[in-house]
Amino acid sequence: MGNDLRTLTAAQLVASTGDGAYLVTSALYFTGVVGMSSAQVGVGLTLGWAVGALAGVPLGHLADRRGPRGVAVLLALATAAAVASYVLVRSFPPFVLVACAYGTAQTGLSAARQALLAGLVEPAHRTRVRAALQSAQNGGLAVGAALGGLALHLNSREAYLAVLAVDAACFLGAALVLLRLPAVPPAPVTAGPRLAVLRDRPYALVTLINTVMLLYMPMLSLIVPLWIAQRTAAPTWTVSALLLLNTAGVVLFQVRVARRVRGLADASSSVRRAGLVMLAACGVFALSSAGSSPWLAGAVLLAGVALQVVGELLLASGAWEISFTLAPDDKQGQYQGFFGTGTAMARMLGPALLTTLVMGWGTVGWLVLGLMFLGAGVAMPPAVRWARRGMAVTPVSSQAVES
Repeated sequence: MGNDLRTLTAAQLVASTGDGAYLVTSALYFTGVVGMSSAQVGVGLTLGWAVGALAGVPLGHLADRRGPRGVAVLLALATAAAVASYVLVRSFPPFVLVACAYGTAQTGLSAARQALLAGLVEPAHRTRVRAALQSAQNGGLAVGAALGGLALHLNSREAYLAVLAVDAACFLGAALVLLRLPAVPPAPVTAGPRLAVLRDRPYALVTLINTVMLLYMPMLSLIVPLWIAQRTAAPTWTVSALLLLNTAGVVLFQVRVARRVRGLADASSSVRRAGLVMLAACGVFALSSAGSSPWLAGAVLLAGVALQVVGELLLASGAWEISFTLAPDDKQGQYQGFFGTGTAMARMLGPALLTTLVMGWGTVGWLVLGLMFLGAGVAMPPAVRWARRGMAVTPVSSQAVES
């Protein structure tokens, strides 16, 4: 498993480096170079992730039936092609088309990579391996963000085009790295509905709960920066310090936290504790607006992000174990594709929801958001038990049908 893990990690690191450069520069490229409005960019990206969310399950099913390595390679190449196509965009309609292609390829690639991981790694080690990949991803994002920062400093069309070229080359490189992995045979065709995950109500509930928890992503990337700029006395550079703390925390501690999760009981407990810690983080963020001292506000914000990182680590470790364990071995692709729609939905709906909630309601909004995290965390253990009971009766039902 050692060589496979190193190869998976290398592919994740290369792809996320391109992602990091793209994420910090894309908005300014589309508005400043292409000439679209911020509203057009927001609508286009929202539509792109919406289409990607719909495509995740069928592309994951394709990975199950055709083999996850080949599908992952093709989708990495498709992502590279989509990124390169942004160079040709000059108006809103083609931008939407490319954004949809990008969102589809990215969501499908995530599902195929999870299916590939499940095919190469024994169940007992999947969460730990997934944690190692997450650490590599955050490291790559940090490196890519630094490259993107250089382009922002130059602020020229050529610099932004160079970022797109780097991003496309990174996904091309990731595809080549994935080819070094052994092929995982396609799952055998079994009786029952083709997209069984769409009828698995317990798994849908678990996915919904995880989606609520994933609202920490737009909270950290959008709401906290807006809160710092508009409601606190902290200097604006605090945003960079907080994001650096978050990235470093995931890189350094994700694997350690994941090692403590050994089965569904540990995973459920981990998500429940994540909800409690996220509630505490929201309370601390709310306190950061009190007073006029920049240093005090900065210290409170750092404490809030430290709590958020702990919650993120606990959530990720528990959610990975739950998503893999509750999925049938022959349907990991479609199940991971469905579970991954939570990320797309949080990115798509979270900004508008949290902006209204926190920036509109202030301290009360922070507390409401924290209670949402707490409620989702508390709801996960019974939802997992329900899903586990459904898995326990499935073999009996199938046997009865066959006889």
